Formats: sequence, structure tokens, C-alpha cells
Amino acid sequence: MTRKEELRIKLDRVRTMMSKLEFDGVFLKRQDDFSWLSCGGQNYIGWGDMGLCGLLVTQDNTYAITNVIEEPRMRDEEQLEELGFKIHAGAWQDTGFETRTLKSLVSSGRIAFDYTSDLGPNIEGEIKKLRLSLTKSEVERMRKVGFMATLALEEASVSVRPGDTEIEAIKRITNALYDQDMMFTSLMCAADDRLMNYRHAIATPTKIKERFQIGGNMRKWGLTVCLTRYVNFVPVTDKLRKQYRLNQLIDTTMMVNTVVGRAYHEPLKAAQKLYEEHGYGDEFLKHHLGGPIGYANRDYRVDFNLPGTIQENQGFCWNPSITGTKSEDTILVRKDGFEFITRPILFPKNEVVVDGKTFIRSDILEKF
Repeated sequence: MTRKEELRIKLDRVRTMMSKLEFDGVFLKRQDDFSWLSCGGQNYIGWGDMGLCGLLVTQDNTYAITNVIEEPRMRDEEQLEELGFKIHAGAWQDTGFETRTLKSLVSSGRIAFDYTSDLGPNIEGEIKKLRLSLTKSEVERMRKVGFMATLALEEASVSVRPGDTEIEAIKRITNALYDQDMMFTSLMCAADDRLMNYRHAIATPTKIKERFQIGGNMRKWGLTVCLTRYVNFVPVTDKLRKQYRLNQLIDTTMMVNTVVGRAYHEPLKAAQKLYEEHGYGDEFLKHHLGGPIGYANRDYRVDFNLPGTIQENQGFCWNPSITGTKSEDTILVRKDGFEFITRPILFPKNEVVVDGKTFIRSDILEKF
């Protein structure tokens, strides 16, 4: 599937939504929505919510609205004109250019946005729904991103030694990612006591002694994957191994229950049941368990009140945790089950059995 073929699918989704909601134009400027509609493009120079170029879709045309600074790269590297977007670029100091251009291109004024604007309603939530089911091309890219991110993280983790700092471990991942023209939106590393004390442990100059957890969200072409791995420099105790196995059982059970057409909260209910059955009911309350992933770290953090159903070709990353351990990999939901987007490459493997089926997960890497 070419970028133009992928774009046609997405424009059809946008225009169908526009007709239903009775808008004559939709303007997308968020970084995640731009990457989605441009089929892997980048409209930003720093990570955040908003980009520096917006895409306007009407029933008959597509436009890109930006400034003279961004216009050459939007044309040459993001190839927006080749995709069919007519580029309108204003002087960098002309703060009213975007508004005037939008009003001239959508004379009715019935225009919606993926952010808060005085010109029309914010329908970012509706746009997000259009992104959830990945196209064939996006599925292929997601698989590549999963392999590249896993390899970068595991290669870096294998190279860490006792006495290295958490920050040094993160630096090695970032170097490996940039070598592959990849980026990250979050990376965390926690060693020893910090691993036990904090669910979200940002890396510090703390030296690693006996064990560490490392993971985060990594992306390329706008698509994000997430995974976590563990390394021990001392033998894994029976207690820790048992807890980690339980954590993986909960995670894999959530994956098995992530089925096309089911409500988002069904995997959550299955996880809560296992937490309680094994005497860890309080751990269920200490951290969210993840949710859909694609053009954002998580499209939603699933709770029992989240509406909607699981879609075909939708990415998920569940991250159930028990104090001191977490199980986290990215999957893609298919008609006949799910496939792992991230999976152990260099790390040891562990078998997890759910409903009579065996699944391969990453084990704790022991180095001593």
C-alpha cells in the first residue's frame, strides 16, 4: 500500500465523520493527528501536543497551513504536495495568517479542530477514534517499530553493569534509538530500592547495584510502542520469580481477553479477578493497567467507565504491576486473536499458559 492509498482511506474516514457531524472542514494540527493523516510525517521540532503545520480537509480538497520556516521541509521531506496537500505558508511574524487562511478556504465557517480554537469546536476525541484501527501499511510499520525498539532497549540493557547509573542506562537506549532514526516519548529506569518505591521512576544518577527495571515508549513514523525489561546481577529469588510469573499471567490474560468487539473494560475485569484470587487486590489500585496505543503513549488509560469497543488492527499495551515487578509489551489485535509487536529478542524467554495456550514472554535477565 502506497502513502497515497493509505491517505485515501484516512480521508474517507475524515469526510464521513464530517458529513455526519455537519462540518465543511476539519483542521488537524496536533502532532499525533498530523503523523496519522500524513502517513508517518512530523510537524514538530520538539515533543508536545501541537505542531507547526496544520492539515485542513474539506469535502473536495486538502491543504497544509504553515509558515515560511516550515514550508520547505513540509514540501521536500514530508512530501505534502506529492500527497495532494496545497501548501499555504505565511510570514513567520504574521500571527493572523492561519486564521485568515482557514476562513477563506472554509467560507461557511463550519470548521472543527483537534484542539481548542475560537473558530470552531474541538473534536479531538472524534479524530482519535478514526486513528484506532490501523491500515495495512500502518500495521507493517508498527511491526518494524516494535522490532527496532525492542532491539534497542534490550541491547542497551545487556550492556549495563553494576556501578553504572540509571541515567547511563537510558543514554545507551537513546543512542541505539537515534542510530535507527527513532525517538522516544518516555524512558524510565529504576534500580534496587527505587524500583520498589516508585511506579514511575525517572532515571537519576543512582548507581545500579543488584537489579534494575528499564522501559518506556518509543516511536518512529508517529507510531509508538512500549515495553519493559528486568535485569538482575544477583540470583533471582524464588519469591521474586513467582511474583514476576504472576504479573506476566495477569498481563497475558489481559491480552487474551483483548478481543475485537469486546468492551475496553473486559480485559480490566479479567485482571482484577486474578489480582484478587492471588491475594494482591490492593495492588490493582496502585497503578493504571494501560490501554490502547498507536499515535500516543496510550490513546486511553482504560478504566471501568471508558466507553467503546476493541477494534481490529488496534494496538494495545497493558502494564499490570505488583510492587517491584511489571509486565509490559505491545500487541496488535487481529480478527483471530492478537500478535506480539514487541517480544524478547536478546532476553531469555518464559512460557505463560492461558486458557490452554502457551505464550512466549521475556524473562528476567540474570547476569553474574
